[in-house]
Amino acid sequence: MKIKELRSKDDKSLGKMEFMLREKLRALRFDLQAGKVKNVKEVKQVRKTIAKILTIMKEKKYAKETTKG
Repeated sequence: MKIKELRSKDDKSLGKMEFMLREKLRALRFDLQAGKVKNVKEVKQVRKTIAKILTIMKEKKYAKETTKG
């Protein structure tokens, strides 16, 4: 997912998306151990997307704190 698309979402939907991606990553790891995964690169892509979401959530939190004080 592109950064522009992620920045346009609100905190609640980003949190929900993060949770879903973490569940997907967990399932991918289990399937990888079982030998069911054909696309190994998908694990890396999911991890990167989670990192992008966490970065954007932290940026938004910091922006809210700086405008308050």
